[in-house]
Amino acid sequence: MALRLKFWRREVEDVTGEQHKQPGLLSDFILGSQDGIVNVLGVILGVAVASQDFKIILAGGLAATFAESISMGAVAYTSTTARREFYLAEYEREKREIEEVPEQEKEEVRTILQRWGVPSKELEDILVHITMKPKAWLDIMMAHELNLSPVDEKQAGKSAMLVGIAAIVGSLIPLLPFIFAGNAILMGIIGSLILSALTLFIIGWYKAKMTVGRPHRSGLQMLVIGISSALAGFGVAFLVSGGKGL
Repeated sequence: MALRLKFWRREVEDVTGEQHKQPGLLSDFILGSQDGIVNVLGVILGVAVASQDFKIILAGGLAATFAESISMGAVAYTSTTARREFYLAEYEREKREIEEVPEQEKEEVRTILQRWGVPSKELEDILVHITMKPKAWLDIMMAHELNLSPVDEKQAGKSAMLVGIAAIVGSLIPLLPFIFAGNAILMGIIGSLILSALTLFIIGWYKAKMTVGRPHRSGLQMLVIGISSALAGFGVAFLVSGGKGL
């Protein structure tokens, strides 16, 4: 009975209205904000070292901010739509196979149950109960044979909006120190690096707190990866300018 209930857990939880964390929203936020910080930081550091002109730095940063947000939102939309379309195509294919070659599909369910360690004396009884319910049969095949999860039809729009907004917010982080520093470009660069590093650390820390892992280690990884990527733009601009920008 305990094993049988396991198969219906998702359905029961949905019916009873129990709320669950939505990892997709967290990943969308992290994707947009991290990408916004890293890309815009790289752009404005490069522009700062090459031009030393506050207006050019601000213009370059704002242009990168809105281009980045639109681009990231579009990518989130198309990738989520593609995942949904792929899931639906595989769902229909699996449905046809259950109708056309049921014995082969039953054997695949049997393999899944064996992988879960279901005792042989219980396996056939559970298999019968599963295959008597086509919806449950399909759900198990999609989740545990193909390792695919359903994507809500509204998810593409939500992901695009969240990624786009997160990208704008993240992009503005490295710009703020330059706005306050004005023509003190070196102070702007130092402040931008510090604020961006701190924000990246907080994002990584929060990600681990909401999922699994060690928050401080996750924060440090996010910081190192993000700042290293951004410094690549700085390095290129420094070399192109002949090291004369600062």
